[in-house]
Amino acid sequence: MILDNILDLVKYAEVVGLIKADDRIYTMNSLLELFELDDIGDEVFANHKYTITDQKSAEEALETILSEMMDYAYKNGIMKDNTITYRDLFDTKIMGLLVARPSEIRKEFKDKYAESPETATDYFYKLSCDSNYIRRQRIKKDMKWQTSTEFGDLDITINLSKPEKDPKAIAAAKNAKQNAYPKCQLCAENEGYSGRLNHPARQNHRIIPVTIRNADWFFQYSPYVYYNEHCIVFNSQHVPMKIERATFGKLLDFVSAFPHYFVGSNADLPIVGGSILSHDHFQGGHYTFAMAKAGIEKEITFKGFEDVKAGIVKWPMSVIRISSKDKEKLIELADKILLAWRGYTDEAAFIFAETDGEPHNTITPIARMRDGEFELDLVLRNNITTEEHPLGVYHPHAELHHIKKENIGLIEVMGLAVLPARLKDEMAELRDALLTGKDLRSTETLASHADWVEKAILCHKDINEKNVDDILHEEIGKVFEQVLCDAGVYKCTPEGREAFARFVDEVNK
Repeated sequence: MILDNILDLVKYAEVVGLIKADDRIYTMNSLLELFELDDIGDEVFANHKYTITDQKSAEEALETILSEMMDYAYKNGIMKDNTITYRDLFDTKIMGLLVARPSEIRKEFKDKYAESPETATDYFYKLSCDSNYIRRQRIKKDMKWQTSTEFGDLDITINLSKPEKDPKAIAAAKNAKQNAYPKCQLCAENEGYSGRLNHPARQNHRIIPVTIRNADWFFQYSPYVYYNEHCIVFNSQHVPMKIERATFGKLLDFVSAFPHYFVGSNADLPIVGGSILSHDHFQGGHYTFAMAKAGIEKEITFKGFEDVKAGIVKWPMSVIRISSKDKEKLIELADKILLAWRGYTDEAAFIFAETDGEPHNTITPIARMRDGEFELDLVLRNNITTEEHPLGVYHPHAELHHIKKENIGLIEVMGLAVLPARLKDEMAELRDALLTGKDLRSTETLASHADWVEKAILCHKDINEKNVDDILHEEIGKVFEQVLCDAGVYKCTPEGREAFARFVDEVNK
């Protein structure tokens, strides 16, 4: 069986383009060595039946091939344990044998970029999927839908592609030697790294160098792909995130080089920032979010920048959109708005620049090209906390935590809810309760959602097998809409918009 698996994997690699015909024997021998085998007899070649013939059949076959290989490795003492963590470490090692060295990948990317930026990213994204760095079969398990709101169609996903850590691996990692290499999961040193129990293997991972503001950065894809061609652009140095004038230039440099992509940065403060603040990075991709589609609800003008188009976006969070063909002028205005916001206090609107020396105001910026012009969305953020809202005043409030408790980062800001995997089982239990009339407070899980169900779902008439899933999806989407409203420093009310106008006046002073 293992010899057949090896032949199938070599065929897979050739069909999807990871290797060429000249690489077959070399790749086969590398796999034989990994599985501690010395030979493969003529009868194996004679009797083997190939079923992989094209890209589609290759993608369908890969998961089974790797699963059978790992079963063999565990039974024969090659793989230490059979948990998901050890299997992920080992199958990445397998796939790493199929991927070309970084220099070859980078040359191919450069050659394709000469044809067009989109040709280059198409090539690199397919490579990242074919190498199983992006695990297609896991991504397919994610639950996704859209909910229509007054602000546009919000994207909702329940993330099932990131594996849960198994208890044995957690215990083993606790007792393992603590490493500081790579410094984090974004560092360039991850390329080709073998991994460990508390750090993913990356032998099949490749990164592309890019120059931003005359500095060395790298470009890669996220292994979890929350949206189409979800990429990460990161500093070659392990330095903290910081929103400053240079940030806007970096973002606009990237969309200059890749005009079919957007790119944005998480804010640089806790609560309103991303999960990795220790390494300067951006996220982008080939996708148009609801926020990008949202129109301008009110045009505004900034003194000295009358030739820059500007306006307040019709969006539940507080967004100023500016656009111009002049990149440097856009950077100058964005910096002016940032500096004004950093020091801005409006007690009537409960906005404080700082308390007890701790800064609260920052910006989540997003850049794109639109109709030949550079465009920046500047999302005003504030991370102040109170006794009533210890996780943040402009953060999902406690009554929404049964659905979404995590920080509102860049992806959520733009209109995509990344919800925890627990909701899959919780919604299944809730679905059953709604259809059978089960007491909504009979279990801990049901009780956590009971108030919401009684207020938002039971008002729907005739909940049945045919409509229950649509109702749950619609109401979860409405919760996310409220989450975005909670995260907005200026509410979509006359009072909120009046307060927003006061800040614009402050910028114009």
